[in-house]
Amino acid sequence: MLKVAGAPGYARWEDQIRRTGGCSDPIHITGWTVTKDKTSGELLNRYSTQDEPGSRLRLACGNRRASRCPACAWTYSGDTYHLIRAGLAGDERRDIPATVREHPRVFATLTAPSFGPVHNRPAGRPCRCGKHHQEDVPELGTALDPATYDYAAAVLFNNHAGQLWQRFTTRLRREIAAAGGLTQSELKEVARISYGKVAEFQKRGAVHFHAVIRVDGPDGPDSPPPAWATTELLDRSIRAAVAHSYTSVSVAAAGDQPARAFRWGTQLDVRPIKAFGDGSDITEQAVASYVAKYATKAAENTGTLDRRIGNREALVLLDVPAHTVQLIAACLDLDVLYPDRRLSAWSHMLGFRGHFSTKSRQYSTTLGALRQTRADYRAAQEREARGLDDVEPDTVLVLASWQYVGHGHSPGESVLAATIARGIQLNRQTAREALQGEQHE
Repeated sequence: MLKVAGAPGYARWEDQIRRTGGCSDPIHITGWTVTKDKTSGELLNRYSTQDEPGSRLRLACGNRRASRCPACAWTYSGDTYHLIRAGLAGDERRDIPATVREHPRVFATLTAPSFGPVHNRPAGRPCRCGKHHQEDVPELGTALDPATYDYAAAVLFNNHAGQLWQRFTTRLRREIAAAGGLTQSELKEVARISYGKVAEFQKRGAVHFHAVIRVDGPDGPDSPPPAWATTELLDRSIRAAVAHSYTSVSVAAAGDQPARAFRWGTQLDVRPIKAFGDGSDITEQAVASYVAKYATKAAENTGTLDRRIGNREALVLLDVPAHTVQLIAACLDLDVLYPDRRLSAWSHMLGFRGHFSTKSRQYSTTLGALRQTRADYRAAQEREARGLDDVEPDTVLVLASWQYVGHGHSPGESVLAATIARGIQLNRQTAREALQGEQHE
């Protein structure tokens, strides 16, 4: 660490790392860019990584997993927060009106069914094993009787959870249309259903979904929904859609595995979202924060791995918990029986192969738009630093050549990068708290 901090190019290295947000596994590239005037051919600027520390430029890895890169995951979490909150409170910069607050919206949690009894912490009662478990003890979520627990069904449910969600949203539209005395085609002329959701793994290794579900007018958030589309109707329609026989996914029998039909679990939670709360209500900020929290997590809280594995021996070498080993082993065994489901490739995700955060087209802005705003800001900074801020982008020609040469940090760089990342987060949190205090006053 002292060697890195004392190197002649440390100030520029630190600047690069700050620009990545303190990324713990940056991408290294080498190359050059040349900026010329399109008309005259005049050379306006030339940049080469030969003048950079180590003759390379470092870029953020962009990994959303907190276990892989806390800094990039923190950025991803912030983007998710703004995406979800924009669909709840509006965002003028994204052309989402504040009137979206008046639309019916709820926060729903759809859970997985039971695959066998597990160690848990029921409110005020001991676990089925007779003990009162403390929070975060390793046995929570593990099977009471591994010999009878249906590990195959658990990973197959995870694998088909995305399809089950799709069927749920289709049925939800039908339920709302029926409540308004309309067909699905007629419903599109008066109302649209929008959502933003995130997947979360329970301790037992089963995935469930947290979703913000909203009713809009025919033009999305820009138009009000019909008067009959109330929050109470949305609540009833969600419950009816979950309970309907259509909302299921069938898996054919294969080998020694029976045919199965997967449905959502009985623990359905639907709560209205308030603009402001008294401490007991689910508020816009609370929902956005909750969704953003789980957007950077995968199955790591179950004890599984955050990257793909090549064989079963890796589970022993990496000291994976027994319950998780059984789930991963079930994926590997079932891969032969269901080759189209790619269970082996997604065994580290306990079979789940969907995106962790998704939204409908008209819910709010996109992660791509948020990233583009950041990129445009950085580009403007670069133009100013190179003396090109007064030059119209359309009048210049940029030639470039880049090559990937590696990734990551040395041990000393890792310590310094982590310190930089913590400093950036602390500064932003302090600024946010100060702003919230001014708004409160």
